[in-house]
Amino acid sequence: MATPSIGWIGAGRMGAELVKRLLAAGYDVAVYNRTRAKAEALAGRGAAVVGRPVELAGRDIVFTMVAASADLEQVTSGVDGLFTDPQAAPGVLVDSSTVSQEASAAVRVAAGKRGTELLAAPVSGNPKVVAAGKLTLAVSGPRPVFDEVEPVLRVLGRGVTYVGEDEVARLVKIAHNVFLGVVIQSLAEITVLAEKGGVSRAAFLEFLNDSVLGSVFTRYKSPALVNLDFTPTFTMPLLRKDFDLGLAAARSLEAPMPVASATAQLVASAVGAGHTEEDFATLVLEQARRAGLTLEPEHAAVDDGLAPGV
Repeated sequence: MATPSIGWIGAGRMGAELVKRLLAAGYDVAVYNRTRAKAEALAGRGAAVVGRPVELAGRDIVFTMVAASADLEQVTSGVDGLFTDPQAAPGVLVDSSTVSQEASAAVRVAAGKRGTELLAAPVSGNPKVVAAGKLTLAVSGPRPVFDEVEPVLRVLGRGVTYVGEDEVARLVKIAHNVFLGVVIQSLAEITVLAEKGGVSRAAFLEFLNDSVLGSVFTRYKSPALVNLDFTPTFTMPLLRKDFDLGLAAARSLEAPMPVASATAQLVASAVGAGHTEEDFATLVLEQARRAGLTLEPEHAAVDDGLAPGV
């Protein structure tokens, strides 16, 4: 494919950062967002803005990044959806929404009826991870289509992994997010344990991050745990949704997940306690409460490891 024209549906915090990367790489990008003002913010960087998803039907590749299965079905096959133009349809739809395998399969059928190939391409990261060039993607669908689109995908981040046919990338992403929840809960538990024993959170997490157990994730969550800044990157209700999807898949595949099941209950409890708008790292507050500990911000300088180019 010569330099393809790009359409983008869903210009929230993540989508907007990804569109910026495509624009910076010189791609012709047109954007639709339900709240038009969010798309308009990208116009100054060279993006065209459209008022309906169907206006992107003539683009070579269209990306979708929406919140839920119903949203994906609406922007593709609903009123003024991407597939409702009788004269045109994109060659490839790349969907980076976190949706069920069933919803993805339904959209794949709808795409096929219009001659559009579908790649499921869920992502791992948040807007700051995108800006740092450290986003990763798991991609599934026809291998020849992936090979054709891969150069565009590699503009979005540092890791693009082809994981197989059809919807299997959805399972990869759900498994990833279940692990995300298990890790943050475990990290909260050991951090509270250390503090209750007299160790500052900053000191404990500095040690952990420099050890073999440290990771990109533990490092970039450390500022939130140390300074109690819970500006949202991923909220608890979204994490709960992914646990629901992951445990449903586990039941279907008869794969026991006892640790994930226990963590899902703690996440649900945190949602019930009102932690719905903040970052999911607020699990540390609930863990401290159960331990009889009141946390205070430590006001320490903590490197999150996400400086661009690092």
